[in-house]
Amino acid sequence: MGLLRHLEYCNRFDARRFRPLQFRGKRIGWVRDDNAALLARFPEIFVVDDKTVTLTARGGFDEISDAVDRVVEALVADGAVSKWRNESFGVTPVWGDPPLFKIDRGAVPLLGVRAYGVHLNGWRRDTAGRIQLWIGRRAPDKKVDPDKLDNLVAGGIGYPHGIEDTLLKEAGEEAGMDKALASRAVAKGAIGYRMEWSTGARDDTLYIYDLETPADFTPHPHDGEIVAFMLMDAAEVLDRVDRTDDFKFNVNLVIIDFALRHGLIPRAHPEYAALKQGLRP
Repeated sequence: MGLLRHLEYCNRFDARRFRPLQFRGKRIGWVRDDNAALLARFPEIFVVDDKTVTLTARGGFDEISDAVDRVVEALVADGAVSKWRNESFGVTPVWGDPPLFKIDRGAVPLLGVRAYGVHLNGWRRDTAGRIQLWIGRRAPDKKVDPDKLDNLVAGGIGYPHGIEDTLLKEAGEEAGMDKALASRAVAKGAIGYRMEWSTGARDDTLYIYDLETPADFTPHPHDGEIVAFMLMDAAEVLDRVDRTDDFKFNVNLVIIDFALRHGLIPRAHPEYAALKQGLRP
């Protein structure tokens, strides 16, 4: 079936169906036309025309966050938006800049603002020197890709957390990993994608880490998001990515990135150049 199809899936975005979300003269998101019609009901906060949506709420971080949340709450009450995460994301088009406001995680696709996450590849070598990967299975009640395969650790960067403290937090919560081990993870850059989602748009940047786990390490499900872990030969993992849709949609990209960096996808592979270029945010 091919590896490149996963990148194409995660970048299926037709800008003609969306309007840029403007705030203080800069684009901060992408609002699908149907969502623009919803936001037009709140002209004191969002000004909507045929080409753009403009957030006009005034004040500082708290005031703007409260204004946006009032809109989200009203749409939740109407059944137009699902506010189910009970977790906020800070909105900033460039990671490291001060966030402009925060929004409930479940409402992020409504505005199509950029979201950030961390993914950890846990790997080791067997006695023959072959690379193996720790793979998790997602719980059957997950709202996104239930029962699919996942990385050892993965999670969104909620407000007000940073990249590294999210990594340590998620490592403990999802895999029962202590901070001493998790802190040995090595940053390996970022990947990005922009895709149309059922409720709007996802414009995601994922920060990637690798951790060579010791021979006596075994992850254990801790918070119920992952129900089991297995140690798989990396070549088998890549083959399943190539042939199936067994993995969570964006985890395929993380595994392809790992495989490229570790030489599991040779330069002679017909999709090599397109994969290398397509993963960059």
